[in-house]
Amino acid sequence: MQKISPFLWFDSQAEEAANFYTSVFKNSKVGHISRYDAASAKASGQPEDSVLTVSFQLEGQDFTALNGGPLFKFSEAISFSVECKDQAEIDYYWGKLSARPESEQCGWLKDKFGLSWQIVPKNMDALIKSPKAMQALMQMKKIVIADLQKASS
Repeated sequence: MQKISPFLWFDSQAEEAANFYTSVFKNSKVGHISRYDAASAKASGQPEDSVLTVSFQLEGQDFTALNGGPLFKFSEAISFSVECKDQAEIDYYWGKLSARPESEQCGWLKDKFGLSWQIVPKNMDALIKSPKAMQALMQMKKIVIADLQKASS
């Protein structure tokens, strides 16, 4: 087990989210699912026997999803960065995860649960070394590697 693991608070979609994310990322799996018992359901206001937590792995990274109710929402203050080897991989993850076009900027997107992701090329630092490439990046939603390369030449 890794020392630090993301713990994601959902209203009631923890299991749906874990299933969705494990369908998007290779080398991923859903682990243990715990449920609210009578006492915890009464204390939390959640239905008895509904999903409390779901453990899952994405590319070997451990996560836990919690159904904690509507009290907290995701924000852009936290995001997950996915380093991609090429444009095809960027296109794949963008197509699978992007659900709110109005939230897209500079390789960042929001998925259908409101979680923010950064879909970036592995060599991002090298691609945006020049001021012109950085200016090009600021105009993009999904990152297009060829456009960054063209801007920096």
